[in-house]
Amino acid sequence: MAKNKQQEEPLQNEKRPKLSKNGLKKARVLIMYLAEFKYHFFVGMIALVLSSSFFMVFPVAAGELLNVADGKPRYGLSINQIGLIFVVLLFIQGMLSYLRVWTFAIVSEKGMANIRRAFYQKLVALPITFFEENRVGELTSRSASDVQQLQDAIAITFAEFVRQIITLLIGVVILVVLTGKLTLLMLATLPFVVISAYYFGRYIRKLSKERQDELAKTNTVIEETLQAIYAVKSYTNEWFEVFRYGKAIDKVVNVSLRYANIRGIFFVYIITVLFGVIFFILWRGAKMVEAGTMPPGDLVTFITLSAFIGGSIAGLSSLYTQLVKAIGATERIAEILEMDSEINVEDGETEILEPLTGDITYQNVHFRYPSRPDVPVLRGIDMKIKGGQTIALVGSSGAGKSTIVQLLMQFYPTNDGIITVNDKNLNNYNITQLRKNLAIVPQEVILFGGTISENIEYGKPGSSREEVIEAARQANALEFIKKFPEGLETIVGDRGIKLSGGQRQRIAIARAILRNPSILLLDEATSSLDAESEKVVQDALNNLMRGRTSIVIAHRLATIREADCIYVLENGKIVEQGTHEELSNKENGAYNSLAKLQFETV
Repeated sequence: MAKNKQQEEPLQNEKRPKLSKNGLKKARVLIMYLAEFKYHFFVGMIALVLSSSFFMVFPVAAGELLNVADGKPRYGLSINQIGLIFVVLLFIQGMLSYLRVWTFAIVSEKGMANIRRAFYQKLVALPITFFEENRVGELTSRSASDVQQLQDAIAITFAEFVRQIITLLIGVVILVVLTGKLTLLMLATLPFVVISAYYFGRYIRKLSKERQDELAKTNTVIEETLQAIYAVKSYTNEWFEVFRYGKAIDKVVNVSLRYANIRGIFFVYIITVLFGVIFFILWRGAKMVEAGTMPPGDLVTFITLSAFIGGSIAGLSSLYTQLVKAIGATERIAEILEMDSEINVEDGETEILEPLTGDITYQNVHFRYPSRPDVPVLRGIDMKIKGGQTIALVGSSGAGKSTIVQLLMQFYPTNDGIITVNDKNLNNYNITQLRKNLAIVPQEVILFGGTISENIEYGKPGSSREEVIEAARQANALEFIKKFPEGLETIVGDRGIKLSGGQRQRIAIARAILRNPSILLLDEATSSLDAESEKVVQDALNNLMRGRTSIVIAHRLATIREADCIYVLENGKIVEQGTHEELSNKENGAYNSLAKLQFETV
């Protein structure tokens, strides 16, 4: 399957988000996930506009109270009438604010739930190559922090941004009508303040993104350390990990302090300029009141609205920064949502229409990993496997054994050559339907953190309790499971940490038995076990392989004596093939050399 450009470049190399046409275009990808709540959003916007507009009446009413008390009413209202207007406006303001908060919450919560589901569905549907190029920590950060940024922007930041714009526009209009001369004086200072705030805001956004990137790196260190905690403790490298995390934290602190310093300077600058302007205009207004050219209430209205406008200008830059960050987060989410999926997740619910017989053919197959295109891994592999046969792949590490299995599972496309199953080109199969016919027992089994029953049932979700128990019995796992007080409901811990290697292998075998596959793949399933565990696991594997096409990757040749055919690989090529007896009789053969090393060494 061809990959688009985003899949070819690791996410860690992404550019810092900027407000651009392309960014806004990508952000529109997410609108479809919010479309079903458009009426809630529309009602919320109306409530926001009305509540913000009514709020601007309060300074005018307060100024008119002073005019009435001074005997110079502008609108012919009494103090009691103005008080009644206050009460009515307060009630309406409260109702509109509640309506706005509630409708925006519906849009943000339910809309983000849709995006989270779609994002996770896309992640699990992406090909293996995507996960080889991107760290888990960065992907989890996207699914958590980036979506949260977008949610905060819709629920809070956007509403505040609109409110500040309305405050600014209506405030200026009221001031022009009531106090034109003072307003013109104030407006003469605005361009300087706005332009300064814009350039400050750009630099602050840059530092904010840098801080976010450094913080994500610290989370990656924690995740890597905890995932590899056995290796950390085995090599007594706790000090090294602490030092590595400390360096990452120091970078976060340095960037954060620079960020805080610039923000502090920015706010000091804005506050100083705005209050300087307000004080100057206050002095000029006081002179006009003294001369009798302005009612004192209008001066109060002017001062109050000027403060609102100044606060709006100061807040707009910060809110704008947050919105740009949210748009940047939207870009990163949309980038993944637009990638080509490997499968259609809904296909997992469909029935297997035609189980495979297990006839497999490799014809002159060549392969190089996408991440290492200069290193050939397979160089013309030819194999023919009949349904029900057990074949084994042996050879040194790096010879290409696991790659042969991965190509059969369609984890990667072949560079050249053809693989057929049931005489049908592998590329013509629906990937989900193909993999439903396969089951793999790997060398290193990683279980989910739930119960034993849940891990076995993972092979065939929805299986009955009796089916799970029977699969555990055939896998020689039921005996040790019954020894646990909770039995099948025993929690295995993160990645199966509470179980031994042999126990994890038998759980994986039970999972494969429950799946009832046509083709079984065993990737060195017993190589890491002790002799006693190996015998129990091998017996379980023999039960599993009975009547199925099986491809066994093995280092221990004793486990494949009964294979119908053994393929010996060297440097991506098949150098020998035959039964154990046939290959053992070749005095100078590669298999015979391996057998002597394992069977004759004391």
